[in-house]
Amino acid sequence: MNLVKQLGQFPDEKRKEYFSTLPNYINGRFQNILITPPLLEGESMTKALLNSLCKVENTSPKTVLPFVVTDLKKLDPKENVLIWFGHSSYLIQVDGKKFLIDPVFSGNASPMPGSIKAFQGADYYKPEHMPDIDFLLISHDHWDHLDYKTVQSLKDRVGKVICGLGTGQHFEYWGWDLEKIIEKNWWESIDIAEGFRITLTPARHFSGRLLNRNISLWTSFVLKTPTKKLFLGGDSGYGNHFTEIGEKYGPFDLAVMECGQYNEKWPYIHTLPNQLIGEVKELKAKNFIPVHHSKFKLAQHAWFEPVELAAKNAEENNQPITLPVIGDKVDLDQLENTVWKKWWEEYW
Repeated sequence: MNLVKQLGQFPDEKRKEYFSTLPNYINGRFQNILITPPLLEGESMTKALLNSLCKVENTSPKTVLPFVVTDLKKLDPKENVLIWFGHSSYLIQVDGKKFLIDPVFSGNASPMPGSIKAFQGADYYKPEHMPDIDFLLISHDHWDHLDYKTVQSLKDRVGKVICGLGTGQHFEYWGWDLEKIIEKNWWESIDIAEGFRITLTPARHFSGRLLNRNISLWTSFVLKTPTKKLFLGGDSGYGNHFTEIGEKYGPFDLAVMECGQYNEKWPYIHTLPNQLIGEVKELKAKNFIPVHHSKFKLAQHAWFEPVELAAKNAEENNQPITLPVIGDKVDLDQLENTVWKKWWEEYW
């Protein structure tokens, strides 16, 4: 596969001219609300790379991870469900519409063949398993969230793509119909169907598919449907945006929260375990599902640590949590009545 094609394309002059009028775009780059260094003060990329070579126990599972085979093309249209596919990929069917978020089904979270491979069991679901999708949501253009092979396989079965500013340039370059692509800035809303509204909301992260960082926007989403209010988190370190989102759009029935691939050397761009419950509470979320774990090794922690600590901290803080196995159906109408098994404990 052509690596150049996979890289996508930088925003064109027309886009950049518009971006330059925005308060969160300075000197050709989008900006976080808070100052956000990529690494902890005193750390260097060389040190971080060397650290990544150190052996840490259990960064990958020793056995095939469990998964449930669900026929996604035969979902009851009346069901309000979420199905998680590992890492940050999931399908939501709610009030008759289907949303697919950050699908990565090629088996890799890298453009280099054979690198950053999906864990066995976490790689069951492929583009051909997906139903027709009304709305494809892309939180940012990192390889583990925007996968060229996957989106191109879905191209003819997606109604609209909704993404942050600049990310749409990739889809345009890849031959997608311009009428399918909706790009917005933080705090902008789109009425996508009767009773359905999507608002792009801030995240504390970065973007870039190779060396050029932050030329497109990273985002979270608020999805309001006729019966539900959902927060779809994307990647984010801790910041005051969680409180602001909660005050403007909460309370939420469910928040999908990034909780893996963290490291004390990059504490600003991913949520640390002891920050997660605070974020959920600031969002005013009644329930949450931790994601961004159990599919790819992108940090030096045990593969199960993010979900284990999320469950432990939720219990200690009396915070309802949703913990499905990959492929299992989460009933969005019964969140408060469902007791989840700690499935990962059998696979340490």
